[in-house]
Amino acid sequence: MGIKVYCYSGCGTCKKALKYLDSKGVAYQLIPIRETPPSKSELRQMLKYLDGDLKKLFNTSSKDYREGGFKETITKISEKDAFEALSSNGNLIKRPFILNDTFGIVGFKEDLWDAIFQRFNS
Repeated sequence: MGIKVYCYSGCGTCKKALKYLDSKGVAYQLIPIRETPPSKSELRQMLKYLDGDLKKLFNTSSKDYREGGFKETITKISEKDAFEALSSNGNLIKRPFILNDTFGIVGFKEDLWDAIFQRFNS
């Protein structure tokens, strides 16, 4: 699998992330997260990269997160129910959502990205 980048076109953080990847010459497949959320298997793979911290998959600042009552239930939600919600509503997912066979990242923090993507420069 190449690098999949799930983004929302109206997201400033996603725009910064794409600009970063382009500046580093990293090839990727861009996928609109709202229209095509990651699959349950991709969410499961990402959860492993996030050391099993389910909350890190969620976009906790989204309206859908608040209106869905996830703030109150996030510590009690089952993995199955979380994956069902996330795979059916891309707005709930922390973005950008970057997935590859060897790594996964949610959000954009340049220093972390530098450590991961320095190998793509060579």
